[in-house]
Amino acid sequence: MSDLFNPTDEHRQLREMVRAFAEREVEVQAHEFDKKEAFNHALFLKLGELGLLGITVHPEFGGSGMDATAATIVHEELSAVDPGFTLAYLAHSMLFVNNLAVNGTPEQCARFLPRSCTGDLIGGMGMSEPGAGTDVLGMRTTAVRDGDHYVINGAKMWITNGCINDTELGDVFLIYARTGDHAADLSSFIIEKGTPGFSLGQRIKDKLGMRASPTAELVFEDCRVPAANRVGDEGKATLCMMRNLEIERVTLAAMSLGIARRCIEIMNAYASDRKAFGQPINRFGQIQRHIADSYGEFMAGRSYVYHTSNALRLESAGNRLDSDGVKLYCSTMAKNVADRAIQVLGGYGYVGEYTVERLWRDAKLLEIGGGTIEAHQKNMTRDLSRLPRIL
Repeated sequence: MSDLFNPTDEHRQLREMVRAFAEREVEVQAHEFDKKEAFNHALFLKLGELGLLGITVHPEFGGSGMDATAATIVHEELSAVDPGFTLAYLAHSMLFVNNLAVNGTPEQCARFLPRSCTGDLIGGMGMSEPGAGTDVLGMRTTAVRDGDHYVINGAKMWITNGCINDTELGDVFLIYARTGDHAADLSSFIIEKGTPGFSLGQRIKDKLGMRASPTAELVFEDCRVPAANRVGDEGKATLCMMRNLEIERVTLAAMSLGIARRCIEIMNAYASDRKAFGQPINRFGQIQRHIADSYGEFMAGRSYVYHTSNALRLESAGNRLDSDGVKLYCSTMAKNVADRAIQVLGGYGYVGEYTVERLWRDAKLLEIGGGTIEAHQKNMTRDLSRLPRIL
């Protein structure tokens, strides 16, 4: 019988490798970089050495040529120790690298992907705006054709990897902008640091969680971008966007799995060792409920995520129902599991030393970023209304 969570030997070996790396090198720096609200660039480059920055990219362009399940495994394992760092990884490897690999021309891929797969370039994606987050089609950034260039004006907000530190932009971005009068007339463009008219706005600090993942505003003022940097046909980027949202949401759900798994491991060990009234606290029904409910919900979510990722084809869209579904379920599941872990640990759970405090803060973002849970509920209800049967 095949393993749902590790369908092939290659997937199993990948999980073992990433878990060992996470425990050896990611775990030890997580608390420090969360506290500093800083991006660990040196550690990020090690992901390139392991072939993880281009996990889904064809080897022709420097990638590892693996599938959506491989990406899911990596995000689960890294998030079990440091979700903030993992979010920066996701923005690079999924939102920029995978997006370009699927939707870009061979020339664009050859120009940007090899250096992105090594980490020489740090990428991101700009969709959300100060006044348009979930309402993607309400974006106001514009791109107007001017000869062999487009002139882009507007701003993007909440951009992961928008900056590397307080003053330095990320290296390269896929930016969505309006190129027509209709709501869906969107195009995407590759925009590099150093392009005239492209600048760093405010660095978003003092976030509740995901503090090791840099977040910033990007500003475009008469920014001239070569037409050769447009990805896909003009006005047709909505399909590219929706196609990439599926793998984004599955890997965000995988991050939730990593958070929940780690919280269960911590509270299970603590409840076995901690004694009250002469016996381990896992002998008490209240504690048993926290642990058992958490494990059951985690395994339900994990099965749903891997069932979805195993069927996901990166080059095509078509399963928004379940890519929304796994993120809807798992994001709230992880937050609830982290909350229970704090309750089981009591005062110890409320401080950083025992990790669950940081995981609880990080978990909340997953109900907001990459689509709010309310947006998933809307999308899923609409998609279900079109199905004569669910199964």
